[in-house]
Amino acid sequence: MFTIGDVARAAGLSTKTVRYYADIGLVKPDARSQSGYRLYSDTELSKLVFVRRARAFGFSVDECRELLNLYEDRDRPSREVKKLAIQRIAEIERKMQELELLHRELSHLADACHGDDRPDCPILSSFAEESSLHKTS
Repeated sequence: MFTIGDVARAAGLSTKTVRYYADIGLVKPDARSQSGYRLYSDTELSKLVFVRRARAFGFSVDECRELLNLYEDRDRPSREVKKLAIQRIAEIERKMQELELLHRELSHLADACHGDDRPDCPILSSFAEESSLHKTS
């Protein structure tokens, strides 16, 4: 059995994160010591590593919960897992497009700025006005 500090180090997480995951019921400690300390088994350590890796791929906590449930269900069809992965890929592609647009616009603004001793700056002027980039309807 691992204490929260030991399991956090082994999983590559902070103790605060491990405590949070326990509090929301994502990965719960197996037991408590007589002193009330949370104790984790190898199984829970594996789950924490699983969640850390899924989070590194950008899955939300709720999606991690769903992935953990699928991982633990040996009778589940793999198509459910693939569906979540494909949804995440679509989100990543959307964000990549947004970042490319931001990169182009900011590069254009940086090129338009003289970067000298004058106070006028197209970068700041652009930030102060409504941009066609992120107008709300």
